[in-house]
Amino acid sequence: MTRLTAPFLDDPALARVLAALSAEGAQALVVGGAVRNALLGEPVADVDVSTSARPDDTVRLAETAGLRTVPTGIEHGTVTVIAEGRGFEVTSFRRDVETDGRRAVVAYSDRIEDDAQRRDFTMNALYATASGEVLDPVGGLPDLAARRLRFVGDPRARIAEDYLRILRFFRFLAWYGREADLQALAACRELRQGLAGISRERIGHEMRKLLDAPDPSRALALMAEAGVLPLVLPGADPGDLPELVEAEHEFGTGALPRWPRRLALLAAPNAAEALRLSRDEARSQDQIAAALALHPPVAAWRYGRAVAAQSVLIRAARGEAPPFGWCHELARGAEAKFPLAARDLMPALSGPALGEALKRAESAWIESNFTLPREALRRIALRQEAKA
Repeated sequence: MTRLTAPFLDDPALARVLAALSAEGAQALVVGGAVRNALLGEPVADVDVSTSARPDDTVRLAETAGLRTVPTGIEHGTVTVIAEGRGFEVTSFRRDVETDGRRAVVAYSDRIEDDAQRRDFTMNALYATASGEVLDPVGGLPDLAARRLRFVGDPRARIAEDYLRILRFFRFLAWYGREADLQALAACRELRQGLAGISRERIGHEMRKLLDAPDPSRALALMAEAGVLPLVLPGADPGDLPELVEAEHEFGTGALPRWPRRLALLAAPNAAEALRLSRDEARSQDQIAAALALHPPVAAWRYGRAVAAQSVLIRAARGEAPPFGWCHELARGAEAKFPLAARDLMPALSGPALGEALKRAESAWIESNFTLPREALRRIALRQEAKA
């Protein structure tokens, strides 16, 4: 018997929830990511609970124990139970009755085996009792130990229940897997056209998470081989991604998020539309692309230090060594202030001539490595205009 030791099992709030739900004999178990991550020694973010109690009974049992409930997804069998100011998602055991590739018609069940069979991957179909005993209805423990990502049951059947599971397969491979089940890869390739029926918002959500993995290189390469990457992100080229991950380790990234830089490296022409990026996310992609064409300090001056740093790392991945003292250079560029203003050239210049003179002065200032003072720039602008 495998026994789990994890800090969340000592959480009095979780203990209250599990005790309340099991007060009349129903099973109440921690399920999924919390169990998986605790067994792997990875951080645990959310603790979800699965129970043989029906949603109405979940509400009744929780409120009898003095806990508040919120019907956050009661139509799907999910109730949020509030204990000591924190919410725990509690979902009743379910079994699939009918699916169409995007949503499933489910029925409630008393059997943990039914609930496990409708989950995506064996490593996600692990349950733990309040005392830490791990329950493994579908053989997930050996897969977890080998870091082998395998669908529960027939991979084609699991994918047909929700085609987004194709992307989830590659995302979980990037985060937790060392070995990809060959049958699963074949099913992802065979059924990839089903992703056409999935909203771009959902696809974008998965791709952000995938690209944010510590090293998504192998997962992206397998996605490309399976024909999945060209389908969801046309024109993307993951060839330099291993070098980018290496550059991130070598030069550091500070607090910069990983996925925007990696998405920019892929250079997909219409990434913003394909992944339904927000306006700010799309602007960031445009700025990183523009920064790649500029000297790093100039990129920092135009777009800020963070964008310029992203471009430096992408250049390193493509074989261009960062300039000596590049962090200092980016800071200097970001802090530089163009010393000339339109009023400095008036009334001698106005209209389009004024704009052109300012652009020429700006080019001279950039060429001087941000060193030319205002008066020198003013003379350059007016002299060049007089020659024109």
